[in-house]
Amino acid sequence: MLKRVWHLYYDGFRNMPRWGKMLWTIILIKVLIMFFVFKFLLMPNYLNTHYATDREKSEHVLNELTNKP
Repeated sequence: MLKRVWHLYYDGFRNMPRWGKMLWTIILIKVLIMFFVFKFLLMPNYLNTHYATDREKSEHVLNELTNKP
């Protein structure tokens, strides 16, 4: 089953016109750029900057999960 699905997509991309391949390339580049921008620039590592030990970090996470409505 997995092999048939692989061949379906492989044949579809292999027989895709040039503009379709270019479009998929642009989409993949945009997704990668968005991931890196969101991950590294917009989402700081809160736990490492506010807590020193693993115990403090785990207590904070536990409190956030259990005490918030």
